[in-house]
Amino acid sequence: MPPKTKKDEQDRGEAANVTAFTAVLTAKLAESKSELLAEIKDTYARYEAKLTGLQNSVEDHDQRITSLEQFANSTSDELTDVPTELAAVASENAKLKARLIDLSGRTRRNNIRIVGLPEQIENQTRPTEFFSQLLCDVLGADILSSPPRLDRAHRAQPARLASTGRPRHVVICFHHFQTRELVVRAARQLRGGLKYKDTPIHIFEDYVPEVLEQRAQYRDVMERLFELGYKPALRYPAKLSVVLHDGSRKLLPTVKEAADFASRHRRRDDPEVPATPRLVPLGTGWKPV
Repeated sequence: MPPKTKKDEQDRGEAANVTAFTAVLTAKLAESKSELLAEIKDTYARYEAKLTGLQNSVEDHDQRITSLEQFANSTSDELTDVPTELAAVASENAKLKARLIDLSGRTRRNNIRIVGLPEQIENQTRPTEFFSQLLCDVLGADILSSPPRLDRAHRAQPARLASTGRPRHVVICFHHFQTRELVVRAARQLRGGLKYKDTPIHIFEDYVPEVLEQRAQYRDVMERLFELGYKPALRYPAKLSVVLHDGSRKLLPTVKEAADFASRHRRRDDPEVPATPRLVPLGTGWKPV
């Protein structure tokens, strides 16, 4: 048997090292494989749980959509009737609103408003007594032979007048409707000539805000008709009556009809149209200028 050489010993050492390295590598690979398999299983389990949740959500949505479709099919007839029911409710609401405005207007039938009276002139005595005597002084004994009986008299308090510094309106409630009508007719005839101690004042009917808004829509066309020589007057609540040149009357129940009427007739500068003082709106009425 030949003797061992140094080269043989080196080969055996290297072989032992390779064997040891292979064993270590094999162990590391087995450990990494185990860790990788565990991570893959964990990731798969998490994704499986998410997919299960998504599947449950989809099934829940599918049930809800099916339920909504069934409800929509079962209530389609009822939904079709909704516009009709809404129209009926709107119509009923309009009727109730008109009735409310009418009732509110009836509570003011005995009222008038006086515009332009200085503030605090009534503070020295009872307002009803003061304004009762004031009406006699302003309108004269030919119209009111004695102070009328008043149920109430007070200052209105609109914010728009307080901000401008103008005196507040005076609201007066007569005990007798006939006396109120007498005062209103006299005020119409004397419009533009009523004064309290050299202070111009104006007397108007006391209308609810909704009626005032309706009547205010006629202001421009009424001014136009006055310029044309006609005599327009507003009937309650807001219908325009026009005295024609031949003395007959024409009723114009809407602003559009009144505007169309004014646009079809002659101008004031036509020599055949009699001259008429131009009126401009003031408060709740009109005055000549």
